[in-house]
Amino acid sequence: MPVELLSKQPSGALPIYLASKNGSDAAWPAAAREWAKLQDFSGEAGRVLCFPTDNGQLGGALCGMGASDDGGLTALSSGALARALPAGDWYFADVPGDATLAALGTMLGAYSFQRYGKKPTRALRVAVDDDVDAAHVGRIADGVFLTRDLINTPTNDMGPAQLEEAVRTLGTRFKAKVEVTTGDALLKASFPMIHAVGRASDQAPRLIDLTWGKSGSPKVTLVGKGVCFDTGGLDIKPASNMLLMKKDMGGAANVLGLASMLMAAKLDIRLRVLIPAVENAIAGNAFRPSDVLQSRKGITVEIGNTDAEGRLVLADALALADEESPDLLIDMATLTGAARVALGPEVPPFFTDDTALAFDIATAAEATADPLWRLPLYKPYAARLSSKIADTNNVNADGMAGAVTAALFLSKFVEKARSWAHFDIYGWSTADRPHCPVGGEAQGIRALERLLTRRFGA
Repeated sequence: MPVELLSKQPSGALPIYLASKNGSDAAWPAAAREWAKLQDFSGEAGRVLCFPTDNGQLGGALCGMGASDDGGLTALSSGALARALPAGDWYFADVPGDATLAALGTMLGAYSFQRYGKKPTRALRVAVDDDVDAAHVGRIADGVFLTRDLINTPTNDMGPAQLEEAVRTLGTRFKAKVEVTTGDALLKASFPMIHAVGRASDQAPRLIDLTWGKSGSPKVTLVGKGVCFDTGGLDIKPASNMLLMKKDMGGAANVLGLASMLMAAKLDIRLRVLIPAVENAIAGNAFRPSDVLQSRKGITVEIGNTDAEGRLVLADALALADEESPDLLIDMATLTGAARVALGPEVPPFFTDDTALAFDIATAAEATADPLWRLPLYKPYAARLSSKIADTNNVNADGMAGAVTAALFLSKFVEKARSWAHFDIYGWSTADRPHCPVGGEAQGIRALERLLTRRFGA
């Protein structure tokens, strides 16, 4: 159900006690301690237990937050409250950990994808501590929900044209400038690989370019892979591998969610968001294995596999972004299965040669319970992308170190940016968790919002 955070505790509000696994229950009322003992409640992550008063009325709730060694995401276990508590007024009576994460978890757990179904009618109002910035928590939740909604929408309603419209809607909301290069105009504007990947679709490929902020402020550029559906092209995927391919624009969805957070916070940056929006479809004019494509940067690319299309569209967009030497260049993409093999669906890897930036990202990830893990840009593996007829291949022949070689491919198109980081995200939650249901998921952007806010300020 929807959650509203309150800065003042309403009269009659019921208490919520966050319980660490096997932690102290000294702050709980006696009725709660007795009820927890009867129900064998020991603070398991995501378990919510409502307890009665001595006269049988609803007295409050306990929410299990797990143990510290369960992993950082237990900090968001308060998300279970949004689905377990009855509607009405509540307040956090005892928060042994991070009060802001507890509030955010509660809001994130309230998410449901509503485009095609019933709208919830009940509401949960939760009063938070004075040191919790409810407006900030709301901005983060809004950005996460935007990301989830975009990914969850199927391609019949979220193709390149609809993704463009979503960017225009966001631009209107924050008075940002949006320019779009579409179809054959991509060739005239020197984006040949975006055009090649998307030309077989009924919906024309396009490059969406949003800018916001003062021209003299530090330049932060976000690039998101916007492959609205990926058949694999002529190197077609098995049917089972296409079931989640509506999420292949998850990189675009995530940078838009992050952009929403940054613009809502009125960060002192000149923000640019670039999204190559395409559908990797199959038709007589589809690009082929062994084709050699020109790129915006002038690098020629032999196509070893048409199912490695995301790095092609990103390369043209990164080349454009790099031309203006941004202070920070970030790209996000649902790029490789190799990243999932290495780290699974819940821990996206990131790549950067900037050690200070890597430290800041890791620190922000831990502080926000938004897991990320650095993998190496191991330069010797670049030789695996060699081609006998072009400057590079888009894949390595043996398939090993696929996430690393994909990042190394992208690095060929970044030279002038002061700092660059590439995030290989999954963009999907494979299981229901307290702070998110199965479906599209924001990954890394809460950590990046923290990093950027601290680096550039409001």
